[in-house]
Amino acid sequence: MTYGPLRQASALYQQNSVAGVESADSHQLVSLLLDGAMDRIAQARGHLQHGNVAAKGSCISKAVAIIGELRDSLDHKVDPAFSQRLESLYEYVTRRLLYAQLHDDVAALDESSRLLAPVREGWQGIRTHYLATSAAQAKSA
Repeated sequence: MTYGPLRQASALYQQNSVAGVESADSHQLVSLLLDGAMDRIAQARGHLQHGNVAAKGSCISKAVAIIGELRDSLDHKVDPAFSQRLESLYEYVTRRLLYAQLHDDVAALDESSRLLAPVREGWQGIRTHYLATSAAQAKSA
């Protein structure tokens, strides 16, 4: 995928509770952010179903912030067409989350999770390639 520097990813994820962020590489940070977004969406769904409006809003706000960081960290120089599609996906998911917030719409939360799941799975699937590329770059430096 095409992610550039993650400006505030570490701080954002620490605010949203995860250990080991300090030692994470950029690939792991993106993976943690995707996991965090999915987790916050699932939590928001539970809060919505239990009528906890404040907690639902907090979880959706955190998910939107995480997705915003993912969108902002895309590196459009690597593969402009692909990164533009990801950016469009992230923007759409953000709109659906905001819709879910305003309308208490479980279907919009579920759609957001369904749309992010393949990105998360794909990202996890390229870990071996990322490590091999990083090792090769380290040797040539």
